[in-house]
Amino acid sequence: MDKSFYTIFKTFLKVGTMLLGGGYVILPLLQSELVDKKGWIDSDGLCEYYALGQSVPGIIAANMSIFVGYKLRGQIGALAAVLGIVTPAFLAIILVAAMLEEIVHLNFIQNIFWGVGIGVILLVFLATKEMWNKSIVDKFTCIIFFSAFILSACFKVSPALIIILSIAAGIIYRKQIPEKNSIIKGCSE
Repeated sequence: MDKSFYTIFKTFLKVGTMLLGGGYVILPLLQSELVDKKGWIDSDGLCEYYALGQSVPGIIAANMSIFVGYKLRGQIGALAAVLGIVTPAFLAIILVAAMLEEIVHLNFIQNIFWGVGIGVILLVFLATKEMWNKSIVDKFTCIIFFSAFILSACFKVSPALIIILSIAAGIIYRKQIPEKNSIIKGCSE
């Protein structure tokens, strides 16, 4: 399949045009475009790029598009992807900022935002379901998930600290189970 600058830009422009509601919404959109329609990457790779996009500073959608674009065509692919994903938001912000004062009080506009909010909830649910299926694969990952959830929801622990603690737990876990390490090393070779 064609992976030219223009094709990558056009694909991410399409995703960026439909992207409302933040980083969680991008996963089902990219799944449809990059995995199902174009076959540029597989579903597991997409989830890995999503996790990477969340773990580095910045906008998740832009981070993820850079990773995917770089995989497809190197630096030129990363540039095409990030330009494609941010262009619709940039143009929308300019347009809305110019008209905001006039339209924000109209009932029609309030109804549009309400409808968009419902769509965002659905897309966040689909992204969560996809990440759950790829991430929670055994008892250890389930324990890490629930521990992170409890630390975040009940004790208001910083997400950065939860990520660091989860990484440390994963490293310790992998070092404690040598037969699991040999299986993992055998699969990656």
